[in-house]
Amino acid sequence: MSAPILAFGRSGQVGGYLAAMPGVVALGRDAADLSDPDACAAAIRAHAPAAVINAAAWTAVDAAEGDPRGAHLANAAAPGAMAQAAARLGVPFVHISTDYVFDGSGDRPWRPDDTPAPRNVYGASKLAGERAVVAAGGVHAILRTSWVVAPRGRNFVTTMLRLGAERDRLTVVADQIGAPTPAGDLAAACHAVARALIDRPDLSGTYHYAGTPDTSWAGFARAIMQAAGLACAVADIATADWPTPAARPLNSRLDCGSFTAAFGVARPDWRALLHDLTGDTP
Repeated sequence: MSAPILAFGRSGQVGGYLAAMPGVVALGRDAADLSDPDACAAAIRAHAPAAVINAAAWTAVDAAEGDPRGAHLANAAAPGAMAQAAARLGVPFVHISTDYVFDGSGDRPWRPDDTPAPRNVYGASKLAGERAVVAAGGVHAILRTSWVVAPRGRNFVTTMLRLGAERDRLTVVADQIGAPTPAGDLAAACHAVARALIDRPDLSGTYHYAGTPDTSWAGFARAIMQAAGLACAVADIATADWPTPAARPLNSRLDCGSFTAAFGVARPDWRALLHDLTGDTP
């Protein structure tokens, strides 16, 4: 039997899809907690996988402002330890990062080689994680993504479905522009990259992978309501009028051209995720 691909983050949106893929062993928090980087590295050594995918992270953006140490431990120290363990075994390491490593200025899509400048603790912790992965010196791919959603779990889609069924009107931020990324497609992309790196270590690097087309949160919310047959109206609001503990980037557009060229995987159309929605709250 060939060695499996080992994935971290079984209980998360992306990790749940990875867990269902043949040849993937997915670990949850009970087996590898991000607060214990040494345990995460030990899990890699114990499974001796063909490749490793890290789909686990601290994703509570606002909560990170009050616990920068916890966010750094989960998003930087743990991925660094994983990447080092993978490098020592000589196997590829695929790591999911975020558009929040950028400051969100301008209106052109961010390229992988643009200079990061995170505006919040979460983004800074993810950038530190990227640098730790690179510093490990092994075969790796960092996939920066944006606005990950799924038809289940806690995310923007399920929140809009719940609120849309309860209310006649919602106000949603309209000046943050990016692309929703279906978790299932992101999981498939990570798997494809892991398999590719086994044979093509020269493809190591940092890439962008996000859905299409670009939209605003308000535009996305309207699409969700329409797909689910909900009569809830969505009114635009500015980010400045919806203060949060963590600053959000206004421009989360990502240039995914180098990813498609390297791995032959196109950006997923997030509208396909909405085709099966109904008015029933998940």
